[in-house]
Amino acid sequence: MVSKALLRLVSAVNRRRMKLLLGIALLAYVASVWGNFVNMSFLLNRSIQENGELKIESKIEEIVEPLREKIRDLEKSFTQKYPPVKFLSEKDRKRILITGGAGFVGSHLTDKLMMDGHEVTVVDNFFTGRKRNVEHWIGHENFELINHDVVEPLYIEVDQIYHLASPASPPNYMYNPIKTLKTNTIGTLNMLGLAKRVGARLLLASTSEVYGDPEVHPQSEEYWGHVNPIGPRACYDEGKRVAETMCYAYMKQEGVEVRVARIFNTFGPRMHMNDGRVVSNFILQALQGEPLTVYGSGSQTRAFQYVSDLVNGLVALMNSNVSSPVNLGNPEEHTILEFAQLIKNLVGPAGRRFEQSHPLFP
Repeated sequence: MVSKALLRLVSAVNRRRMKLLLGIALLAYVASVWGNFVNMSFLLNRSIQENGELKIESKIEEIVEPLREKIRDLEKSFTQKYPPVKFLSEKDRKRILITGGAGFVGSHLTDKLMMDGHEVTVVDNFFTGRKRNVEHWIGHENFELINHDVVEPLYIEVDQIYHLASPASPPNYMYNPIKTLKTNTIGTLNMLGLAKRVGARLLLASTSEVYGDPEVHPQSEEYWGHVNPIGPRACYDEGKRVAETMCYAYMKQEGVEVRVARIFNTFGPRMHMNDGRVVSNFILQALQGEPLTVYGSGSQTRAFQYVSDLVNGLVALMNSNVSSPVNLGNPEEHTILEFAQLIKNLVGPAGRRFEQSHPLFP
């Protein structure tokens, strides 16, 4: 009896153990399956994510690559290629200030002095000057461009000052006569004060207009002129005459080295087409196929110099020992009709209407 009860007890224990083992095995199986499922889900999600990221990256790359190409093109275009510049030793290289250096004459003077190897600072308020006239030097180690009006004082260390700041064509200087007077008087006073403080030599860009409506042809530097102090051009004529007076007052009283260039008619690249002077007027009218306007009989004479000749003259005068006023122009004069004929021939068919509009034209 005891043995049978013992066998039943062992059998019951074994059944429980088997159930427990089966339960554990079942749990282990479920856990294994679940782990595989989770792992597969993770791998699947990761694969989907990676594929999605690859697609996104590919899409971004498609969009960004043209932008990279444009940036590379811009970088190439921004790699400034400056005109050739001469190397000067420290003792020969000068620090030069050019007021009005972004204008017609000033920009050509800037080109020459930069290519000669000097350090050039251009000051301009861009009333008639244009940044594009000197933009090919922006970024060069020897060049600096300052947006400044010379009517306000300027403090800078320089060895030479080319004072060209002033509107020079009649429409521009008559547009704001008070500003023209201030530029040529207060502006010149400020530049002379600067020259005195730093011991610089100053060259004033004066004008043939100081002779006014001359009664003597051609005009020599000894001629005093024939000027109307209240006429429409007086703001420019008298402004330049006062500027010359200031220069020689500073030379005599303060010992400032001054040079005065009386500039005659000049033409060349970077002129304003609407500056109101003969050459630009003729060219513009001829290009537009309009009759060339000649006042009077056309027998009045003018002399025109090319801008590079003027610039060479300015530099030569600055570095000379001549302190008295010097006329800079072309000594060979021609009639206005001759200029009109020359421009008509150069422009071509557009200038033929001139012949019909002026009966004196040969």
